[in-house]
Amino acid sequence: MFTAYAVVTVITISVNAVIAIADFARAKFVLANSAEVGVPQSWIPMLGTLKAAGAAGLLLGLLGVHFIGTAAAIGLVLFFIGAIAVHVRARVFHNIVFPGSFLALATASLVLAVACT
Repeated sequence: MFTAYAVVTVITISVNAVIAIADFARAKFVLANSAEVGVPQSWIPMLGTLKAAGAAGLLLGLLGVHFIGTAAAIGLVLFFIGAIAVHVRARVFHNIVFPGSFLALATASLVLAVACT
């Protein structure tokens, strides 16, 4: 069970770190997507910080600080539920698979973290 937790959590850490970097770099696709769903560009650094903090918290969880890892997974689950809600509110469904995938990974990390503690 720990192997599944480690693999899923490393993937979750990686994708959140990459998208946080894209947020900080103000990548074109990030700016386009945020404009399409009605998120102000001024929010992008904060959103990137939340994703990076989630990734860092998951890493701490893997390194043995389990309550931080669990809290980070909960935070990422809530974050991506919010992202999906923003997509639905804006009726932008063509790329909803991305926050959905991030939500699935964060949820799997949370479930496996709880199962392994």
